[in-house]
Amino acid sequence: MHISVLLNESIEGLNLKENGIYVDCTLGYAGHSSEILKKIKKGHLFAIDQDKDAIDASRKRLQQIGDNFTIIKSNFKNLKEELAKRNVNFVDGFLFDLGVSSVQLDEKERGFSYHNDSKLDMRMDQDAEISAYDVVNTYEESKLREIFFKYGEEKYSSSIARNIVKYRKNKKIETTLELVDIISKSVPMKAKKDHHPARKVFQAIRIEVNNELDILEDSIKDALGMLNIGGRICIITFHSLEDRIVKNVFKEYTEIDPKVKGLPIIPEEYLPNYKLINKNVIIPSDEELAKNNRSRSAKLRIIERIR
Repeated sequence: MHISVLLNESIEGLNLKENGIYVDCTLGYAGHSSEILKKIKKGHLFAIDQDKDAIDASRKRLQQIGDNFTIIKSNFKNLKEELAKRNVNFVDGFLFDLGVSSVQLDEKERGFSYHNDSKLDMRMDQDAEISAYDVVNTYEESKLREIFFKYGEEKYSSSIARNIVKYRKNKKIETTLELVDIISKSVPMKAKKDHHPARKVFQAIRIEVNNELDILEDSIKDALGMLNIGGRICIITFHSLEDRIVKNVFKEYTEIDPKVKGLPIIPEEYLPNYKLINKNVIIPSDEELAKNNRSRSAKLRIIERIR
Protein backbone atom coordinates (compact mmCIF):
# COMPACT_ATOMS: atom_id res chain seq x y z
CA MET A 1 0.00 0.00 0.00
CA HIS A 2 1.45 3.36 -1.01
CA ILE A 3 1.15 6.21 1.50
CA SER A 4 1.57 9.65 -0.06
CA VAL A 5 4.21 11.71 1.72
CA LEU A 6 3.49 15.28 2.94
CA LEU A 7 0.01 14.91 1.46
CA ASN A 8 -1.83 17.61 3.44
CA GLU A 9 1.09 20.05 3.29
CA SER A 10 1.45 19.79 -0.50
CA ILE A 11 -2.31 19.99 -1.22
CA GLU A 12 -2.54 23.05 1.05
CA GLY A 13 0.58 24.45 -0.61
CA LEU A 14 -1.02 24.31 -4.06
CA ASN A 15 -3.74 26.74 -2.86
CA LEU A 16 -6.27 25.00 -5.13
CA LYS A 17 -8.99 26.89 -6.99
CA GLU A 18 -12.19 24.99 -7.78
CA ASN A 19 -12.00 25.86 -11.48
CA GLY A 20 -8.21 25.67 -11.86
CA ILE A 21 -6.02 23.58 -14.14
CA TYR A 22 -3.51 21.44 -12.25
CA VAL A 23 -0.77 19.04 -13.25
CA ASP A 24 0.45 16.15 -11.12
CA CYS A 25 3.78 15.46 -12.80
CA THR A 26 4.28 12.21 -10.86
CA LEU A 27 0.90 10.47 -10.72
CA GLY A 28 2.15 7.25 -9.10
CA TYR A 29 -0.76 5.59 -7.35
CA ALA A 30 -2.85 8.80 -7.32
CA GLY A 31 -2.52 9.72 -3.63
CA HIS A 32 -1.98 13.41 -4.35
CA SER A 33 -4.06 13.38 -7.56
CA SER A 34 -7.11 12.01 -5.71
CA GLU A 35 -7.03 14.88 -3.23
CA ILE A 36 -6.54 17.47 -5.99
CA LEU A 37 -9.45 16.05 -8.01
CA LYS A 38 -11.80 16.17 -5.00
CA LYS A 39 -11.19 19.91 -4.70
CA ILE A 40 -11.39 21.04 -8.35
CA LYS A 41 -14.94 20.11 -9.33
CA LYS A 42 -15.03 22.70 -12.13
CA GLY A 43 -11.35 22.46 -13.07
CA HIS A 44 -9.21 19.83 -14.75
CA LEU A 45 -6.36 17.62 -13.61
CA PHE A 46 -3.62 16.40 -15.93
CA ALA A 47 -1.54 13.60 -14.45
CA ILE A 48 1.73 12.34 -15.92
CA ASP A 49 3.41 8.99 -15.32
CA GLN A 50 5.43 6.49 -17.32
CA ASP A 51 4.60 3.40 -15.25
CA LYS A 52 1.84 1.33 -16.90
CA ASP A 53 0.87 -0.45 -13.66
CA ALA A 54 0.53 2.82 -11.77
CA ILE A 55 -1.54 4.38 -14.57
CA ASP A 56 -3.99 1.46 -14.69
CA ALA A 57 -4.47 1.47 -10.91
CA SER A 58 -4.77 5.25 -10.71
CA ARG A 59 -7.30 5.54 -13.52
CA LYS A 60 -9.70 3.28 -11.58
CA ARG A 61 -9.13 5.27 -8.39
CA LEU A 62 -9.68 8.67 -10.03
CA GLN A 63 -12.79 7.54 -11.93
CA GLN A 64 -14.49 7.02 -8.56
CA ILE A 65 -14.00 10.75 -7.82
CA GLY A 66 -14.75 12.44 -11.15
CA ASP A 67 -14.13 12.43 -14.89
CA ASN A 68 -12.39 15.82 -15.16
CA PHE A 69 -8.91 14.35 -15.48
CA THR A 70 -6.51 13.27 -18.21
CA ILE A 71 -3.70 10.77 -17.69
CA ILE A 72 -0.64 11.19 -19.91
CA LYS A 73 1.78 8.27 -20.28
CA SER A 74 5.07 10.10 -20.52
CA ASN A 75 8.03 11.36 -18.54
CA PHE A 76 7.56 14.78 -16.95
CA LYS A 77 10.51 16.01 -19.02
CA ASN A 78 7.90 16.23 -21.81
CA LEU A 79 5.32 18.12 -19.75
CA LYS A 80 5.39 21.28 -21.86
CA GLU A 81 4.89 19.54 -25.22
CA GLU A 82 2.38 17.01 -23.84
CA LEU A 83 0.23 19.82 -22.42
CA ALA A 84 0.60 21.88 -25.60
CA LYS A 85 -0.77 18.92 -27.60
CA ARG A 86 -3.89 19.25 -25.44
CA ASN A 87 -4.04 23.04 -25.96
CA VAL A 88 -2.89 23.77 -22.40
CA ASN A 89 -0.30 26.55 -22.21
CA PHE A 90 -1.04 28.00 -18.76
CA VAL A 91 -1.55 26.14 -15.51
CA ASP A 92 -2.62 27.05 -11.94
CA GLY A 93 -0.38 24.56 -10.19
CA PHE A 94 2.15 21.76 -10.60
CA LEU A 95 3.02 19.01 -8.14
CA PHE A 96 6.21 16.92 -8.30
CA ASP A 97 6.62 14.03 -5.83
CA LEU A 98 10.05 12.64 -6.66
CA GLY A 99 9.94 9.53 -4.47
CA VAL A 100 9.69 5.97 -5.70
CA SER A 101 6.27 4.66 -4.72
CA SER A 102 6.01 2.03 -2.02
CA VAL A 103 4.25 -0.21 -4.53
CA GLN A 104 7.24 -0.06 -6.88
CA LEU A 105 9.60 -0.76 -3.99
CA ASP A 106 7.49 -3.64 -2.76
CA GLU A 107 6.96 -5.24 -6.19
CA LYS A 108 9.86 -7.63 -6.20
CA GLU A 109 10.07 -7.97 -9.98
CA ARG A 110 10.70 -4.24 -10.44
CA GLY A 111 14.15 -4.53 -8.83
CA PHE A 112 14.05 -1.26 -6.86
CA SER A 113 14.45 -2.86 -3.44
CA TYR A 114 17.63 -4.06 -1.81
CA HIS A 115 15.57 -6.15 0.64
CA ASN A 116 14.00 -8.52 -1.91
CA ASP A 117 15.64 -10.77 -4.46
CA SER A 118 14.65 -10.02 -8.03
CA LYS A 119 16.09 -9.30 -11.45
CA LEU A 120 18.05 -6.06 -11.64
CA ASP A 121 15.68 -3.61 -13.36
CA MET A 122 14.74 -0.26 -11.69
CA ARG A 123 13.04 1.21 -14.78
CA MET A 124 10.19 3.59 -13.99
CA ASP A 125 9.10 3.12 -17.60
CA GLN A 126 9.02 -0.62 -18.28
CA ASP A 127 9.54 0.06 -22.00
CA ALA A 128 12.82 1.96 -21.46
CA GLU A 129 15.90 0.41 -23.03
CA ILE A 130 18.46 0.71 -20.22
CA SER A 131 17.90 -1.15 -16.95
CA ALA A 132 19.94 -1.57 -13.77
CA TYR A 133 21.25 -4.85 -15.24
CA ASP A 134 22.87 -2.90 -18.12
CA VAL A 135 24.41 -0.31 -15.80
CA VAL A 136 25.88 -2.90 -13.43
CA ASN A 137 27.15 -5.26 -16.12
CA THR A 138 28.37 -2.92 -18.88
CA TYR A 139 29.56 0.36 -17.33
CA GLU A 140 33.31 0.75 -16.90
CA GLU A 141 34.70 0.88 -13.38
CA SER A 142 35.39 4.63 -13.58
CA LYS A 143 31.81 5.33 -14.71
CA LEU A 144 30.34 3.18 -11.92
CA ARG A 145 32.55 4.91 -9.37
CA GLU A 146 31.42 8.31 -10.67
CA ILE A 147 27.68 7.59 -10.52
CA PHE A 148 27.90 5.98 -7.05
CA PHE A 149 29.75 9.02 -5.75
CA LYS A 150 27.78 11.68 -7.62
CA TYR A 151 24.23 10.31 -7.35
CA GLY A 152 24.55 8.25 -4.18
CA GLU A 153 27.13 10.34 -2.30
CA GLU A 154 28.63 6.94 -1.52
CA LYS A 155 31.87 7.15 0.46
CA TYR A 156 33.06 3.70 -0.63
CA SER A 157 32.23 4.09 -4.34
CA SER A 158 35.76 3.09 -5.45
CA SER A 159 35.86 -0.27 -3.67
CA ILE A 160 32.24 -1.07 -4.64
CA ALA A 161 32.87 -0.29 -8.33
CA ARG A 162 36.12 -2.28 -8.28
CA ASN A 163 34.43 -5.34 -6.75
CA ILE A 164 31.50 -5.21 -9.17
CA VAL A 165 33.89 -5.26 -12.14
CA LYS A 166 35.94 -8.04 -10.56
CA TYR A 167 32.84 -10.18 -9.90
CA ARG A 168 31.35 -9.80 -13.37
CA LYS A 169 34.54 -11.07 -15.05
CA ASN A 170 33.39 -14.55 -14.04
CA LYS A 171 29.62 -14.12 -14.04
CA LYS A 172 27.00 -11.52 -14.94
CA ILE A 173 25.29 -9.88 -11.96
CA GLU A 174 21.66 -10.88 -12.46
CA THR A 175 19.79 -10.11 -9.24
CA THR A 176 19.39 -7.45 -6.58
CA LEU A 177 20.66 -9.63 -3.74
CA GLU A 178 23.73 -10.65 -5.74
CA LEU A 179 24.53 -6.95 -6.04
CA VAL A 180 23.73 -6.33 -2.34
CA ASP A 181 26.20 -9.07 -1.40
CA ILE A 182 28.99 -7.48 -3.47
CA ILE A 183 28.28 -4.03 -1.97
CA SER A 184 28.15 -5.43 1.55
CA LYS A 185 31.56 -7.07 1.15
CA SER A 186 33.00 -3.81 -0.21
CA VAL A 187 32.26 -1.57 2.78
CA PRO A 188 33.65 -1.71 6.33
CA MET A 189 31.56 -2.97 9.23
CA LYS A 190 31.08 0.52 10.71
CA ALA A 191 29.31 1.68 7.51
CA LYS A 192 26.57 -0.91 8.05
CA LYS A 193 25.50 0.34 11.47
CA ASP A 194 23.15 3.22 10.63
CA HIS A 195 21.88 2.40 7.13
CA HIS A 196 21.64 -0.55 4.80
CA PRO A 197 24.98 -0.72 2.94
CA ALA A 198 23.27 -0.88 -0.48
CA ARG A 199 20.92 2.09 0.01
CA LYS A 200 23.07 4.76 -1.64
CA VAL A 201 24.25 2.58 -4.52
CA PHE A 202 20.70 1.49 -5.36
CA GLN A 203 19.63 5.16 -5.30
CA ALA A 204 22.50 6.06 -7.63
CA ILE A 205 21.70 3.27 -10.11
CA ARG A 206 18.00 4.21 -10.11
CA ILE A 207 18.85 7.86 -10.85
CA GLU A 208 21.15 6.80 -13.68
CA VAL A 209 18.67 4.33 -15.22
CA ASN A 210 15.86 6.91 -15.21
CA ASN A 211 18.05 9.97 -15.92
CA GLU A 212 16.28 11.66 -13.02
CA LEU A 213 18.48 14.65 -12.18
CA ASP A 214 19.12 15.91 -15.72
CA ILE A 215 15.40 15.89 -16.39
CA LEU A 216 14.44 17.65 -13.16
CA GLU A 217 15.95 21.11 -13.64
CA ASP A 218 14.58 21.56 -17.18
CA SER A 219 11.13 20.37 -16.14
CA ILE A 220 10.93 22.80 -13.20
CA LYS A 221 11.86 25.68 -15.51
CA ASP A 222 9.21 24.60 -18.05
CA ALA A 223 6.61 24.46 -15.28
CA LEU A 224 7.61 27.91 -13.96
CA GLY A 225 7.18 29.35 -17.45
CA MET A 226 3.64 27.96 -17.72
CA LEU A 227 2.36 29.14 -14.31
CA ASN A 228 -0.51 31.60 -14.15
CA ILE A 229 -0.14 34.55 -11.75
CA GLY A 230 -1.11 33.19 -8.32
CA GLY A 231 -0.22 29.68 -9.46
CA ARG A 232 2.12 27.52 -7.40
CA ILE A 233 4.57 24.65 -7.76
CA CYS A 234 5.04 22.14 -4.94
CA ILE A 235 8.05 19.83 -5.12
CA ILE A 236 8.72 16.95 -2.74
CA THR A 237 12.28 15.62 -2.83
CA PHE A 238 13.87 12.65 -1.07
CA HIS A 239 17.60 13.26 -1.25
CA SER A 240 20.01 16.15 -1.11
CA LEU A 241 20.88 16.20 -4.81
CA GLU A 242 17.26 16.70 -5.87
CA ASP A 243 16.65 19.21 -3.09
CA ARG A 244 19.72 21.22 -4.13
CA ILE A 245 18.47 21.45 -7.72
CA VAL A 246 15.02 22.62 -6.57
CA LYS A 247 16.50 25.10 -4.08
CA ASN A 248 18.86 26.60 -6.68
CA VAL A 249 16.21 26.95 -9.40
CA PHE A 250 13.74 28.53 -6.96
CA LYS A 251 16.49 30.88 -5.73
CA GLU A 252 17.36 31.93 -9.28
CA TYR A 253 13.70 32.81 -10.00
CA THR A 254 12.92 34.63 -6.73
CA GLU A 255 16.03 36.75 -6.13
CA ILE A 256 16.23 40.45 -6.93
CA ASP A 257 18.79 41.28 -9.61
CA PRO A 258 22.09 41.94 -7.74
CA LYS A 259 22.68 45.07 -9.89
CA VAL A 260 19.74 46.87 -8.23
CA LYS A 261 19.42 45.07 -4.90
CA GLY A 262 20.68 47.99 -2.78
CA LEU A 263 18.51 50.70 -4.37
CA PRO A 264 15.87 52.39 -2.14
CA ILE A 265 13.24 51.95 -4.89
CA ILE A 266 13.67 49.05 -7.29
CA PRO A 267 12.13 49.46 -10.76
CA GLU A 268 9.38 46.92 -11.37
CA GLU A 269 11.11 45.30 -14.33
CA TYR A 270 13.94 44.24 -11.99
CA LEU A 271 11.67 42.64 -9.40
CA PRO A 272 11.34 38.84 -9.49
CA ASN A 273 8.15 37.32 -10.93
CA TYR A 274 8.07 34.60 -8.27
CA LYS A 275 8.21 34.32 -4.49
CA LEU A 276 9.02 31.48 -2.12
CA ILE A 277 6.06 30.36 -0.02
CA ASN A 278 8.29 28.65 2.53
CA LYS A 279 11.78 30.03 3.21
CA ASN A 280 12.69 26.81 5.04
CA VAL A 281 11.83 23.36 3.76
CA ILE A 282 8.69 21.67 5.08
CA ILE A 283 9.41 18.24 6.54
CA PRO A 284 7.09 15.46 7.76
CA SER A 285 5.55 15.80 11.23
CA ASP A 286 6.42 13.38 14.02
CA GLU A 287 2.97 11.88 13.51
CA GLU A 288 3.65 11.19 9.83
CA LEU A 289 7.09 9.75 10.58
CA ALA A 290 5.53 7.37 13.11
CA LYS A 291 3.05 6.14 10.48
CA ASN A 292 5.41 6.04 7.51
CA ASN A 293 9.14 5.58 8.04
CA ARG A 294 9.77 6.05 4.30
CA SER A 295 8.86 9.72 4.64
CA ARG A 296 11.92 10.44 6.83
CA SER A 297 14.01 12.14 4.14
CA ALA A 298 11.18 14.06 2.43
CA LYS A 299 11.39 17.82 1.93
CA LEU A 300 8.78 20.11 0.40
CA ARG A 301 9.48 23.45 -1.30
CA ILE A 302 6.78 25.75 -2.72
CA ILE A 303 7.03 28.70 -5.12
CA GLU A 304 4.33 31.09 -6.42
CA ARG A 305 4.13 33.32 -9.50
CA ILE A 306 3.31 36.84 -8.34
CA ARG A 307 3.58 38.89 -11.53
